[in-house]
Amino acid sequence: MIQVGQYNRLIVQRLKDAGAFLSDGDSDVLLPKRFVPKGTKVGDELTVFVYHDSEDRIIATTQHPTAVVGDIALMKVVGTSGHGAFLDWGLMKDLFVPNSKQLSSMRLGGEYLVHVYLDEKTGRVAASQYIEHLLSNEELTVKEKDVVDLIVYRETDLGWAVIINKKHIGLLYSNEVFQPLQIGDKVTGYIKTIREDGKIDVAIGKQGYQRVEDEATKILRLLEENNGYLPYHDKSDPEEIYSFFGMSKKAFKMTVGKLYKERKIELTKTGIKAVTNQ
Repeated sequence: MIQVGQYNRLIVQRLKDAGAFLSDGDSDVLLPKRFVPKGTKVGDELTVFVYHDSEDRIIATTQHPTAVVGDIALMKVVGTSGHGAFLDWGLMKDLFVPNSKQLSSMRLGGEYLVHVYLDEKTGRVAASQYIEHLLSNEELTVKEKDVVDLIVYRETDLGWAVIINKKHIGLLYSNEVFQPLQIGDKVTGYIKTIREDGKIDVAIGKQGYQRVEDEATKILRLLEENNGYLPYHDKSDPEEIYSFFGMSKKAFKMTVGKLYKERKIELTKTGIKAVTNQ
């Protein structure tokens, strides 16, 4: 069954002047000519996104929307009416947010975190600012040390509230953030702690030595790109280290220590130096 608001893998049934008619075996949908890939033939299998066009017809596109049904994403308001607001989600037809699905009146040009859903009455894709009811920590699907997808939800006194895997709420402490963040940002992180009351603490990146391996590769690459020498050491300013390496000073020192033990770098009074194989 063709799923509206999702990517579908469909077969080209016939080619007409209007475009390609695609089928899942039960029903057809038109992929307008301007979106038909060059060289497409009957029998080819295409991945397309399906939604309603401005004339309320179900239609396919090879364009990629910002989000699909079930996703949470930050989008910009590009139009308003007496019935609601319209968001730019990367397709020719803007995404509609009914007034009843707005926390407060959306303003033109504003950016808002929304949930993309399929309206049960109309069958059309729409968006809502109401997200809290989708999130719960009562029945967790994650455990400590799991790598997870995070969406920055809102700023708090302690740091940032984040959405975990589109299902749970977690806290990212501000003193553990070493990069600029804003609402709607998507980052990879891991579960640090799950408390008895179900609250979750998270951190950006990967845990422990799996993360160190990533940072080690970066330092070695930067050394190679800078003639084998970098003027950074354990006395360097943390902000300078983050600006150049994109990592905290703690992660830098931990990684440098590992590389030194592996005899891949030398430590000097002014920086670090790559070990060259004679």
